[in-house]
Amino acid sequence: MTKRQTTIITILSIIAFILALMVSGNLWVRLDLTKNKAYTISTVSRNLYKEIPDPVNITYYLSNKLRTVVPYPGEIEDMLREYTAYSRGKIRLTVRDPIKSLAQVEEMGLQPRQVQTVEQDQASLVTVYSGIIIEYLDKVEILPWVISTDTLEYDLTSRIRSLVMDSERRLGIIVGDSFRQWGEDFGYLNATLSGAGYRVRVISPGDEIPDNLPALFVLGGVEDLDEWALYRIDRYIQQGGKVLFAVKGIYIDTIYGTINARDQEDKGLLVMLTSYGVSVRPELVLDRTALTLQYQSRMPNGSVQYRIVRYPLWIGVLGDNGNKQHPLSAGFGGLDLYWSSPVELHPLPNVKATILFTTTPEGWLMRNSFYTSPEVPYMLEMEAVETRGVQNLGAALSGNFPSFFRGAYKPVREGSDEELPDMPDYASPSRIIVIGDTDFATNIINATQAQHNLDFLLRAADWLASDDEIIGIRNRQPQTGRLDRITDPSRRAAATKFSQILNVGLIPLFIIIAGLVLSSRRKLRAEREGRAVLAPDDAQNNSVKETPNDNV
Repeated sequence: MTKRQTTIITILSIIAFILALMVSGNLWVRLDLTKNKAYTISTVSRNLYKEIPDPVNITYYLSNKLRTVVPYPGEIEDMLREYTAYSRGKIRLTVRDPIKSLAQVEEMGLQPRQVQTVEQDQASLVTVYSGIIIEYLDKVEILPWVISTDTLEYDLTSRIRSLVMDSERRLGIIVGDSFRQWGEDFGYLNATLSGAGYRVRVISPGDEIPDNLPALFVLGGVEDLDEWALYRIDRYIQQGGKVLFAVKGIYIDTIYGTINARDQEDKGLLVMLTSYGVSVRPELVLDRTALTLQYQSRMPNGSVQYRIVRYPLWIGVLGDNGNKQHPLSAGFGGLDLYWSSPVELHPLPNVKATILFTTTPEGWLMRNSFYTSPEVPYMLEMEAVETRGVQNLGAALSGNFPSFFRGAYKPVREGSDEELPDMPDYASPSRIIVIGDTDFATNIINATQAQHNLDFLLRAADWLASDDEIIGIRNRQPQTGRLDRITDPSRRAAATKFSQILNVGLIPLFIIIAGLVLSSRRKLRAEREGRAVLAPDDAQNNSVKETPNDNV
């Protein structure tokens, strides 16, 4: 090869390398072995560029110091670059260290956090940022603190769509139980909805519900929502409003900590739900997939003892017991329900009704004497034999629902001259979700660390707002399984046996065999090397011995 040829090949190689770097941002190869493809950009996000008429700017404000503390910022940045690579130039990404513009960053709403670092054997706290600003024309969306990729794609796609379509993600909340307050009893849910970009509007029972409100949560209210409030909700549904009802069939006293149960005096809410084709029965559901309950027990000597027991009235709904055919429960990660009531469907014309999730076949009912104390476990199973079987816990309905107040006089309020508006002549298509529990949305979820409850409620808000594609993104989060969620005795025994054989038998045996094989190979290699060293010496000795004979 001539000098000229060498120079040309070198120049062409440098050019090829530079071109490869330039296009590397648009070329991605990822091997995703998760069951639900949690680490693969979804189709809806890949095709998002078709919905974007003008460029979207994403700015990731990341403190350089945070990169050296945890690995997550690198993963987030990689995902952002992959996400924008599919946009065909419609989404632009910038990564900045906020240290040069702290005042502007804090004014935007990014939230600083303090993390501990160790340098030269000295621990210190440093203030860091990891937030995202999404800008489209003159509109802005903010992710104030991002430290994981679990919901990053969902957060980006839902907010970009909201900006491009110029539509706020709004959700109405009616706290029906008079003994509960939104800010005090539903703090975790409020934070989750707000963090997902929803503008939450709390509506007092009986107040007007805006016709253009995309979705509504009705939390409790069996004994407190009167006909005036129910008329407002019914009219909202007739005009195409979508509602989640989280209501119990049995009252549980959680205010004074007695957890006593009793029948409720229904003011019309349960009857109205039945007119829509779904009933919440005045019973309690129990299951073998019981959660643990910690409670205080007073001993005979007057001392207090803390106990932790499996409590069948607290049900850990399994992901396998979700309806895989419905977008709301496809990829279902489970729920924690507390003193839940069963739901029953009565299909109506022009209404599609679907069960979302159930108990295991080991579920049963409490229909008569509502004994809820964990002190005497056998009392909880008094009706187990006669009622054992799969129990329905949640349902979704969609279609044109008949008005509960059709043909009836409008309710009036004593001492008020206000008149309710007329019902529409025809019912518009609507969606309804009914869960036989209210506590699963309250702060009681902290007792069982039920983050999946909040995920489900967020997906419910998305489904009610008719955004099925966004639900699909959130359903693709990575999931982990647990052996203690296997309730079938034979399956649990088989799984336990397999784990024992794998961990106690097969893995150690594999290590021993591998060690023996490696040891044998080393021994054979040493013997071959020894023979190779001896062979030249033997040849030299033979030649020395043969020389005198030749002379002779």
